[in-house]
Amino acid sequence: MNKARRKTLSQIQSAGEQHNFKRSLGATQLLLMGVGTAIGAGVYVITGTAAAEYAGPSVLLSFLIAAAACLFTALCYGELASTFPVSGSAYAYAYLSMGEKMAWVTGWLLILEYGIAGTAVAAGFSGYLTSLLSGFGIHLPAVISQTTFQSIPHSSTGLLAFHPSFNLIGLVVMLFISLVLTRGIEVAARFNTAFVSIKIGVLALFVGVGLFYLHPAYWHPFIPPSEGNFHFGVAGIFRAASIIFFAYGGFETVSTAAAEARNPTRDVPIGIIGSLIICTLVYITVAAVLLGIAPYQMLDVPDPLAIATGLMNQPWMAFLINAGATVGLFSVLIGLLYAISRMVHAISHDGLLPGIFSVVHPRFRTPWLATLLLGLILGLMSATMPIALLGDLLCIGTTLAFSIVCFTVIWQRNRAPETHRPFQVPLGGIRIRGVWLGITPMLGIFFCLCMIVPLGLNILHVTLQGNIIPLAFFILYTGLGFATYLFYGRHNSTMKQPPS
Repeated sequence: MNKARRKTLSQIQSAGEQHNFKRSLGATQLLLMGVGTAIGAGVYVITGTAAAEYAGPSVLLSFLIAAAACLFTALCYGELASTFPVSGSAYAYAYLSMGEKMAWVTGWLLILEYGIAGTAVAAGFSGYLTSLLSGFGIHLPAVISQTTFQSIPHSSTGLLAFHPSFNLIGLVVMLFISLVLTRGIEVAARFNTAFVSIKIGVLALFVGVGLFYLHPAYWHPFIPPSEGNFHFGVAGIFRAASIIFFAYGGFETVSTAAAEARNPTRDVPIGIIGSLIICTLVYITVAAVLLGIAPYQMLDVPDPLAIATGLMNQPWMAFLINAGATVGLFSVLIGLLYAISRMVHAISHDGLLPGIFSVVHPRFRTPWLATLLLGLILGLMSATMPIALLGDLLCIGTTLAFSIVCFTVIWQRNRAPETHRPFQVPLGGIRIRGVWLGITPMLGIFFCLCMIVPLGLNILHVTLQGNIIPLAFFILYTGLGFATYLFYGRHNSTMKQPPS
């Protein structure tokens, strides 16, 4: 009896053939999915915060370090996604290497990651849309544009206050995207292509115009002197990299689309690695111009690009940046809701969640009930809760998923070395007592550990300061996941051994 309930290679591969999805995504659409999901808050918000708080102009090095760290994981995703073209991504890989319990933990935390990210982006979309409409003289009342529960200003305990408001914009945009996704992946891909094109076009225009307003003196000193506590200096570069690391996370959504790719063994690695490269170039280029237009000390604001356009004295550019951010966040939401719906479908297909989440529409061949239900749940969360309080929890799921993907590459190379792998991680490996340890996956695990240490310290710090909401939420969510598996999942799993 397989106590770990670990899936075999043949079971993973047969699952990829039973999903009943339509294989219609090519390499270009997969690449644009990764770009559309990744280029969002990272370029519009995190760049300014990382520069002003931690690295100064040397945040450019932070982007390179974070990209290099992500690249090792992206290469591991590429090998596994090309070998096992299934929709469960890291969840499916954990099922293969660590067994059902660890797969459940991975899937449950990834649902948390995509859920928090989706609700936070929906709230951000609401803010940008409200600002954009105000430029046309249309002022939306706070009762439909702000959340029901809001953080108490200047409170270190994270306490929330009730407000008679409901972020209707966040709810509506999530429901609209869920309807688009239920109509078929081709429809969603067309939307995403259009929005990504607009987003990249606006950022390219910002860079092109910004080149005429550069002040090279703002780049000096490139590495500001250390002030302690990760503020500037070499330590600040790495602290900024740990924040930026999670801004690249969009590339992993491509792996959830393996079951709907026309040629997953070739196209999924192209989408994963290609989107990471494009995002790196965009981030570094925009950051370099931004830091040449505005002193980094001015950029610790929610809209650093707006600060730069204000200094350029180009009101039309400010409008375009606002419009580009609004459209850009829309494409992020498409990728996130797509990823979480496919993740939940895969878990449900294995019997660990109710079967309603794995129902596929007979015409559109999408997990339509899961998509609609998740869109409603995330929309209600964005309408009522200040999800920004839980930002650190998002990163826990990301780091765990990345580490498991890297570990699975090592596991599979040792357990099934004869398996055909259309794409293989580079750099080779070493053998210690007959065990193959790949250089690329080992570096991926190492960087994940490096990135999670500052995250854990920050969660501990805010808890000691009296803000127990993130830790309490994580404990409650983990408890709910444990109970769900204990009382439902393990009894309904398709891997459950029949009684002897």
